[in-house]
Amino acid sequence: MNLTRTPTKQAATGSLIGLALGDALGFPTEFSDVPSILAKTGPWREMALPVRDGTAYVTDDTQMTLAFARGIRTAMDRGVLAPERLAGPVRDEFVAWYHSPENNRAPGNTCLRACGLLDGDRAWQDASQIHSKGCGANMRVAPIGLVPGIGEEQRAGAAQLQAGLTHGHPTALAASDLTAHAVHLLAQGVDPAGLVGQLRSYAYENRSRYHEQWLGDLWTRSQDPSALHFIERGWDECLAVLERLDAVQRTADRELDPCAYTGDGWIAEEALATGLLCFLLFPDEPLTALRRAACTRGDSDSIAALAGALAGAHLGADAWPKEWAERVEYRSDLLTFGALWDA
Repeated sequence: MNLTRTPTKQAATGSLIGLALGDALGFPTEFSDVPSILAKTGPWREMALPVRDGTAYVTDDTQMTLAFARGIRTAMDRGVLAPERLAGPVRDEFVAWYHSPENNRAPGNTCLRACGLLDGDRAWQDASQIHSKGCGANMRVAPIGLVPGIGEEQRAGAAQLQAGLTHGHPTALAASDLTAHAVHLLAQGVDPAGLVGQLRSYAYENRSRYHEQWLGDLWTRSQDPSALHFIERGWDECLAVLERLDAVQRTADRELDPCAYTGDGWIAEEALATGLLCFLLFPDEPLTALRRAACTRGDSDSIAALAGALAGAHLGADAWPKEWAERVEYRSDLLTFGALWDA
């Protein structure tokens, strides 16, 4: 398939701003059921961006996305993107986030435990939480799907490595890879109608591939008999939820909580599928997609962050109204990386 990046679309800017807006919109609704959300916000299609003192505040989802983005930039400033160049800078950024006074947005326990262990001289594989497949791995992976000029193997390897730094479960690795691939495809102009089919094909093609160059011996921390068994287990769980998504994406009731179809999003493969579903229900209505994602019973900020990253990659920077984009926290940092990767 021959796809070309269209600089005028500003897919990177659109994706990063969309991720942060979704995060901000879902921040107050996380841990609430839909009736409780509606009682506070009114009709979900009219949900306002929550603003305090002129700022739409985000969670650790956006903070860690920016940490990953900074790690990528440092690695690529040193040369070709490769595991030995990427692991150190991303690790340093995650540790800096762990110690930051701004790390006060109810971050996940897996990220906290792993980043605490990364703050030392142990191998990163020994810090990884090998049995965790929480959505913290793929909520932050969008940047590697937006970086121009890298190959599919680099994108996949980097997506899985950044996941493995905290979430070592094979499903966390595969879901991060798929999320990055989805963002990349949409940024390159793929029709959303065919996106799930392309993701399923990608999963089948990569099901038996363990990226040893990027992951090292991570798999040996699990109870799997081989690296192949380890990674296939993750891809199979992602394939199962993609099949479920494929079956409902055209028939789902838009007024029903998307979590009822593809899961509540606390775990990686469900966050991927439910974020995708929210986007695919409204591929040309980005604010409606964000509002639908934020008005869910599940991990609303992460689901909406993923939906925003996808919608922004598809539609570009113009997807987001100026009055929303200008208020989002970390706007300057998001625009800096957007400009870098849209160039």
